Amino acid sequence: MLRLLKNRRVLISAAVVAALVAVAVWPTTVPVELVALSRGPLVVTIDDEGMTRIRERFVVSSPLAGRVLRIELEPGDPVKRGQVIARVRAEAPPLLDARARAEAQAAVESSRAALGRARAEEQRARATLAQAQRELARVQELSRTGLTTRQDVESRTADAQVADESANAAAFAVRAALSELQRSEARLAPMGPDTTGRVVTVAAPVDGVVLKRIRESESVVPAGDPLVEIGNPHQLEIVADLLSTDAVRVRPGSRAIIEQWGGDKPLDAKVRRVDPAGFTKISALGVEEQRVNVVLDFVDPVAAWAALGDAFRVEVRVVTWEARDVLKVPTAALFRQGDAWAVYLVDQGRARRTLIMLGHQTGQEAEVVSGLTEGARVILHPGDTLADGARVKERQQK
Repeated sequence: MLRLLKNRRVLISAAVVAALVAVAVWPTTVPVELVALSRGPLVVTIDDEGMTRIRERFVVSSPLAGRVLRIELEPGDPVKRGQVIARVRAEAPPLLDARARAEAQAAVESSRAALGRARAEEQRARATLAQAQRELARVQELSRTGLTTRQDVESRTADAQVADESANAAAFAVRAALSELQRSEARLAPMGPDTTGRVVTVAAPVDGVVLKRIRESESVVPAGDPLVEIGNPHQLEIVADLLSTDAVRVRPGSRAIIEQWGGDKPLDAKVRRVDPAGFTKISALGVEEQRVNVVLDFVDPVAAWAALGDAFRVEVRVVTWEARDVLKVPTAALFRQGDAWAVYLVDQGRARRTLIMLGHQTGQEAEVVSGLTEGARVILHPGDTLADGARVKERQQK
């Protein structure tokens, strides 16, 4: 009886040890987060900060040496072309010596050359506007007969609008150059004794608003001293300084998206120019970077971004590639396998390491060229402990 009892205890102990060993070596099921691959649009962008600026700025200067009277205009006040914005009381200037007179004469010649260049640019801009309007009329006629696309019509319309703004800007530049010539000639004009004390009015060269009041209080100013800065807030553009390695992938006409500007929805923009020269900029981490200015124009009507002003911060996303229907995989599912990309594909409850080939990538998604099919389920954020062939189950979302 005692021997039987002892044998039973041995058997029970052996069974318990065997059960513990079986539990220890039994394959565990790893809870994972799964996602099914789908097709959809993919947009690859270059993201950076940008700043708005008024395209054409006009600094109104004193036409002669004298005492400028107090300027009553405040920043933001609208002005019309020809409106008096400042008054200068003439004072007897010192006589010009030979050197000063030679410099004044050189300034007059330079101003005349600038005026000629501005007029030539105005003629070129008006010719471009006429061509853009003819192209727009042609595609509109083709659109009525169904021989062109709506996108082509919209593109020609945007080109005509840009050409119209360029022509207006060229006209403003001619007026500014003419004012500069008059200012330069005023330095050489003799001032008689009856001129001293005369109040000379300074008029606005264009329609716009006061951006900056450089001289506020009454003070003595030399000829050419800046008084007021004027600009048209409806002629707003965006400047983004991109890394030179990113700027080489941007082309004029590229689509862009403006975000984080304070409005309810993103704005559409278009790259107008990529500067041909870069510059060095120190990053926040103290690293020297080569940057290139990229200039963009708004595509949306003025009413959509009227709340923006000069030197406002925005987020710029320049589109370098996009497609409407591609097979996409989240980048959170990717990991490196040697020199290739791989994912863990779930097949019959097991994780299968699968090599894939990728195309274009963003920070969140990547284009799958080969290796996976639509509807395949892959593991997100695979850990280092996950092995090929491991049993997995989908983690329940809380």
